[in-house]
Amino acid sequence: MDLMDFRLRKGVVGLATGAGAIYLLYKAIKAGMSSHSSCSTSSPVCIARLAIERERHGKDSGELRRLLNSLENKQDEYSKGMILHSITRCVYLLEAEASTCTFEDIRLVGSLLDDKDNSVKIQALNTLKAFSGIRKFRLKIQEHSIKVLELISTVWDSELHIAGLRLLNGLPLPDFAHPQLRRVMPSLMEILQTDSILAQVQAVRLLSHLAQKNDLLYDILNCQVHSNFLNLFQSTQPGSLLFEVLVFAERLSEGRSSPHYRAVNWQYNEQSLHEALFGDESRLADRLLALVIHPEEEVQIQACKVIVSLQCPQDFGNRPSSCHETNSYFNEGDAS
Repeated sequence: MDLMDFRLRKGVVGLATGAGAIYLLYKAIKAGMSSHSSCSTSSPVCIARLAIERERHGKDSGELRRLLNSLENKQDEYSKGMILHSITRCVYLLEAEASTCTFEDIRLVGSLLDDKDNSVKIQALNTLKAFSGIRKFRLKIQEHSIKVLELISTVWDSELHIAGLRLLNGLPLPDFAHPQLRRVMPSLMEILQTDSILAQVQAVRLLSHLAQKNDLLYDILNCQVHSNFLNLFQSTQPGSLLFEVLVFAERLSEGRSSPHYRAVNWQYNEQSLHEALFGDESRLADRLLALVIHPEEEVQIQACKVIVSLQCPQDFGNRPSSCHETNSYFNEGDAS
């Protein structure tokens, strides 16, 4: 075969290959258009997509209402989860339309926290979290806080913990929830000591908030923790977790140093959080000093804040000269 014949055949093959590629591309585009046009209007994904498109054109799509209405019909677990997921997306993306929803809609979503399937519970928590961004629904959603606390303490699922704690952290917890909070305190402390970073961060944020409640502070400090609790303060931990744990430590230190708390002679068990952080055998000081040179600035700053709170209890705040006399955490012998 001469050179000319070779080039001719190569050109034919190239044309065939190019034509084939163009044909395949045409088929792909046609299939995509067909799939889009044949999308069932009852599909949760399609409903959400259509709703978003209509919102962009300034129209009330009514699709969020259709999704909520579909929850009232008997659905299998997968469909309920998909519908809830689509509702969540619509609430975030279609705020004006979501604001027209009713308290009955919140009650309906909240009722799915009793579903037998954990994935449905998780999606219901996410939907309530989305609705909690709308002011008028916050008090209604707050009514579900006891149920959420129950789920967190009885269902050992990290995704559920994350969803439930995110919801609680976005709500003002009412005083009537305090008895339940005391009961779930051990569970919150266990979640903090798991290996799920997202769940740990959410748990310690809630604990930090609760540490500012006078009637809950002792329950937190006397909560039993693992012997390696101070590993949470190791520099190898993710910066996001370290920062939140340090905020928690600062809140606890400030709380236990307040005149209100110091007025009572509290007794702690040997495995308590108090002993791990503030007991005579605690090595918290060593961990804090190591974090002062942490690569992340917010961790450095927060570690310094904890050190200051330990050195200068609040009731001695107006007597700077006494700071180093009130606590033995950072005496020269301990800092070595």
